[in-house]
Amino acid sequence: MTTSTLTTASLHRPPASSASTLPPAPPAAARADRLGAFVALSLPALFILLWSTGYVAGKIALPHAGPFTLLALRFGLAAVVLLAVSAATGAPWPKTARAWMHLGVVGLLMQVLHFSGVYCAIAWGLPTGVAALLIGMMPLATAMGAHLWLAERMSVAQWLGMLGGAAGVALVIVDRPLGGGAWMAYGAGLLGLTGLVAGTLYQKRFCAGMDLRTGSGIQMTVSALAVLALALWREPGAPDWSVELLGATLWLGLVNSIGAFSLMFVMIRRGQAGAVAKLFYLIPGVSALMGMGLLGEHFGALALAGFVVSAASVGLASMSRASG
Repeated sequence: MTTSTLTTASLHRPPASSASTLPPAPPAAARADRLGAFVALSLPALFILLWSTGYVAGKIALPHAGPFTLLALRFGLAAVVLLAVSAATGAPWPKTARAWMHLGVVGLLMQVLHFSGVYCAIAWGLPTGVAALLIGMMPLATAMGAHLWLAERMSVAQWLGMLGGAAGVALVIVDRPLGGGAWMAYGAGLLGLTGLVAGTLYQKRFCAGMDLRTGSGIQMTVSALAVLALALWREPGAPDWSVELLGATLWLGLVNSIGAFSLMFVMIRRGQAGAVAKLFYLIPGVSALMGMGLLGEHFGALALAGFVVSAASVGLASMSRASG
């Protein structure tokens, strides 16, 4: 290197001490960045954990109340809390009758049809892990619904994931023979999956801009009234108001109906719907482990293999979708 080159380079090279003279990042901003990163990572995992507890809490409560009665208590409690929060915080309400109608339809699909199917399935003998396994097909079933209803394209990975997930469910069914009313239990679980998928797609299309407080409050109010009518029609007997029922109702109404669904809507607003899809396949396994540890449920080797096949299929398809 010549002397002229060295001289020219030295004119453009910053002083050695210039890096040390730069002002350090404000501690408050650095802490805020770290907190934001922690929240972004923890919200999906917390959502999966809270969602999974709903299956266990539901099974604990169902011996003490019918499915529709339990749902009326759950949705009614959530509605009261959400409407009170909306009034106290001055949350905006929908401005048109059409917006109110759309929120009501989402409530009937995502809450009433979904949870009625799940709770009836559990009440008719379906283990919590198997019920969660059916609902855990939600990411791929939603992709299929979006393909049919919204003309969205499904990737090859999603088609393969759908087949693998169905194969996993089939292994679980083979391990647990469908005798007596078992067909009704599986059918109710699939009906619950249909409600969740249809509600998700409907909300995505018609209610994306809803206020979390008033929108959820309206959905829960409509849902509570609907299942209350079903409870009065199909379950005339009063619940026994046991400690298990009261505790499970508080957990389902506050933690699941408000906490888990609010987390899901927050993540969608933050653009983290892909993170939910990537972790959603963990729900069946987490629910099955909770059922085994807390409820004494048992699964054979074939059923456990089905859980693994289904989780791997849904997880790989969801991750491929998120990265694509």
